[in-house]
Amino acid sequence: MTGAAAGEVDILLVEDNSDDEELMLHSLSAGGAPRVEVVHDGAEALEYLHASGRHAFRRGQPLPRVIVLDIRLPRLDGLEVLAEVKTDSNLRHIPVVIFTSAGQKGEMVRGYKLGANSYVVKPVDFERFEDTVRQLSSYWVRLNRGPGGWLQPSG
Repeated sequence: MTGAAAGEVDILLVEDNSDDEELMLHSLSAGGAPRVEVVHDGAEALEYLHASGRHAFRRGQPLPRVIVLDIRLPRLDGLEVLAEVKTDSNLRHIPVVIFTSAGQKGEMVRGYKLGANSYVVKPVDFERFEDTVRQLSSYWVRLNRGPGGWLQPSG
């Protein structure tokens, strides 16, 4: 966990690329860092959100305010994670931002059909990447008002 108090998470970052993870965390820390938890594959993301498996200790803790989700992930891809999140009554209220290098129209359309709240292609230029991450954080963590951590998972 990066700067997050026990149980309080603004952003769940689901990212398997260590370079992108590092850039994302660096970009977030530059502007009043939100509380971020990082998981590295789709299956772990669902364990985190369901407070199961290696994340069972999270039972009863608030859910993240937003999920920033890569598409190409090991074990379970991002679109499969998105489908699970948006069909689960305990999770579907959490905004999901697809943040991916894959800018394919088919994946974008499928993401929106599955319930993505936003689809952003990762810029390859460092300054644009940093600016994009700051804008994502500013909107989804500071400006957007949703039930986020106020809704507790049932069960």
